[in-house]
Amino acid sequence: MDLHKLDTTDIGILNLLQQDAHLGYKEIAHKLKRNKSVIGERIQRLKANGYIKGSVALVDVHKVMSIFLVFTFIELKDHSQDRIQAFKEKMISLPQIMECYHITGRYDFKLKIAVSDMAAYNTLLREQVACLDFVGKIETFTVIDETKMKTGYELK
Repeated sequence: MDLHKLDTTDIGILNLLQQDAHLGYKEIAHKLKRNKSVIGERIQRLKANGYIKGSVALVDVHKVMSIFLVFTFIELKDHSQDRIQAFKEKMISLPQIMECYHITGRYDFKLKIAVSDMAAYNTLLREQVACLDFVGKIETFTVIDETKMKTGYELK
């Protein structure tokens, strides 16, 4: 099953589950006007083929703890494949790095970092990122307010 072979039922299932992963087969079947057993089979196939990677609870972190959120842009001095891979692996290993994107343009990477405060960010940057000999310029933008946060994609 590839993206071009997904039908409207598969797309409908994926869109509904992105909105609420706790929907049962019966509810999905009702919303899509399909048979419950068909929905169950489709979901199992979507999982088996890697279209559904897992399900998570979206926690309002601000109700649980204080968080300092920043976006950091990194320019590498060395663009060899080995250095790019080493940087990616390092970012994957750091739990404070929520997202890491290899991008085009002025910078090479965009990081979304969540820490407790500016001091924790400074320590992370100094001891884990800036110390890498192939890291060049670093530019940081502090999040003032999270206006919109969306986790699902509109599939068509």
